[in-house]
Amino acid sequence: MRKILGLVLAMVAICGSALAADEYKIDTKHSSVGFSVTHMVVSTVNGRFNDYDGTILFDEKDPGKSSVNVTIKSASINTDNTGRDTHLKSADFLDAQNHPEITFQSKSVEKKGDSYVAHGTLTIRGVAKNVDMPFELKGPVDMGKTKLMGAHASLTINRMEYGVSWSKSLDKGQLVVSNDVKIDINVEAHTAPPAAGTGK
Repeated sequence: MRKILGLVLAMVAICGSALAADEYKIDTKHSSVGFSVTHMVVSTVNGRFNDYDGTILFDEKDPGKSSVNVTIKSASINTDNTGRDTHLKSADFLDAQNHPEITFQSKSVEKKGDSYVAHGTLTIRGVAKNVDMPFELKGPVDMGKTKLMGAHASLTINRMEYGVSWSKSLDKGQLVVSNDVKIDINVEAHTAPPAAGTGK
């Protein structure tokens, strides 16, 4: 009987924890997943991914119970240059045919002052690396039937560590495309409205 009671209490605790957190879905119409990289030493090329989705599980009272999961389609890369985009999708860079998705899955979320850090796994070209992604939140805002929040995250990675290893050098040894890539994510996300007839 004690074992059964303990199991019931554990299930109640788990359910209570889940209910305390709100699940937000990224609104891709009002969000952006961008990146920038230095080109030919003197300029910056900006790009973005057009196809992605993700969810944020946010517990306002206990941020440590929150989580972030994002999936990006590699072939949706867009730098407003068709030739360059074709090259970026190729095996020289993202190898989108064999590695169609870029993912980030958090393992834990830590509150630091007014900001947060998502500790998790970033996977590019099938290579998974642990990263710490700082982000800021705006909201949540109660919109009646749904809640709305905004988030901004940025992170600089070394593309070579993920097997994105195409490289050429100029006469003095400078890289045509820098190894460092800055990722910049701006997100608007909302909770799902209650099902019809729930009265909530």
